[in-house]
Amino acid sequence: MVADGTFFVTLNRMTTDITLDNITALAKRRGFIYPSSEIYGGLANTYDFGPYGTELKENVRRLWWDRFVRGREDMYGIDSSIIINPSVWEASGHVAAFGDVMVEDTKTRKRYRADHIIEDFADSAKDLSDEEREMLRKVDGKTADELQQIIEKYTIKSPDGNSFTPARKFNLLFETKIGIVEGDKSQAYLRGEIAQGLFINYPNIIDSMHPRLPFGIAQAGKAFRNEITKGQFTFRTLEFDLMEFEYFFDPEEDWNSLFEYWKEEIHAFALSTGLREENLRWRPHEDFELSHYSKRTEDLEYKFPWGYKEMFACAYRTDFDLRNHAEHSGKDISYRTQEGRKFIPHVIEPTFGLSRLITILMMDAYREEEVNGKKRTVLAFAPRIAPVKAAIFPLQKDEQLHKLARDIYTDLSDSFSVEYENKGNIGKMYRRHDEVGTPFCITVDFDSLTDKSVTVRNRDTMQQERMPIEKLKGFITQMTA
Repeated sequence: MVADGTFFVTLNRMTTDITLDNITALAKRRGFIYPSSEIYGGLANTYDFGPYGTELKENVRRLWWDRFVRGREDMYGIDSSIIINPSVWEASGHVAAFGDVMVEDTKTRKRYRADHIIEDFADSAKDLSDEEREMLRKVDGKTADELQQIIEKYTIKSPDGNSFTPARKFNLLFETKIGIVEGDKSQAYLRGEIAQGLFINYPNIIDSMHPRLPFGIAQAGKAFRNEITKGQFTFRTLEFDLMEFEYFFDPEEDWNSLFEYWKEEIHAFALSTGLREENLRWRPHEDFELSHYSKRTEDLEYKFPWGYKEMFACAYRTDFDLRNHAEHSGKDISYRTQEGRKFIPHVIEPTFGLSRLITILMMDAYREEEVNGKKRTVLAFAPRIAPVKAAIFPLQKDEQLHKLARDIYTDLSDSFSVEYENKGNIGKMYRRHDEVGTPFCITVDFDSLTDKSVTVRNRDTMQQERMPIEKLKGFITQMTA
């Protein structure tokens, strides 16, 4: 008997194009990601992570934390508050500058980002010159008035064929009220990025940890943006998980060299998650799209079926944030060297979008293959991030086999995320765990009762090998490192 419980296996790699529908259907069916509030009709751009999605997300978060925080002597991890003094957002420029230009369909009242509407028009209009088309694809960063003039010039209509209301700025910060404060002072915001919690804790880290430059402050957590446009699964959502750090350094250092160093580290982390290098590329931001705080930004992009889009980023924020917080708070947060120099450090910021990374990892790992004339769907996750490392099956309904399988499960579950399953048909159990992305399936049969060995099936090759039970833990440890 060979792979998949059959005597002969013919495996053909299929070249089916992967679509977002493939991923969303699998994500819901196998407990990775669900539409939020679905029993009430859902809520646009919100999703809930199921058991496997949560485990996958935590595995990636842990991989990131171990690499950039625990694995370094110059990084300090924190967990800052989601709601902070609104003056922070005024000082950082988010109240004034953190927004998109919005237009609204005059009949349906649907809202759209003006730059996206113009870019879509550039892609679909047939009577544009090459110069016009290129110009219309580069409108990010233009003012509301400039975008309005373009919409009027080309008589651009909504997707429903209607005219738009005048373009206007729309702030992406989520507003909230603090119940213990009265009147105008109750106004607050959910954080639109997690970076400001790092900046305002810079003086605390200096006072409590006494680091020497260069050093970083890191955290992973939720951010919130009142997005106008509909996202593509977890690529763009109202709330999302970020992982990032601010790396503070002496402005007399060569920031370009430091920037290149962190680009290499970001790229190396992406590969450590199992992403295929051929699907990644760096793209520098052009001047018109740079954020208000950035002197240089580059995106590490992933090749989606609909084109390259941002996955991670590296930004040189200079001293913009610390200087503004010093001015607005009236506090002296300068760094003092042992030689007596006094200055405000500059910052390079590597940012990692965790929620969108889950969609990317599922898309990159998705495979469709033909086995003995039947389709096999696989999520070929890197074993280190797979939500389940191994599944243990008793081959038949026998009390002794079940007990031995349970004993193996209990022993392995102390160290790994493993599952015990006994649903009768081993072929179906294999198929389910192929879709979950489980790298190893362990079958306990009647021979296991005497030779104390089990059959281990490899998800990717479907090959099986006999292995002593006592070696399982070491094997899984080695393969998931």
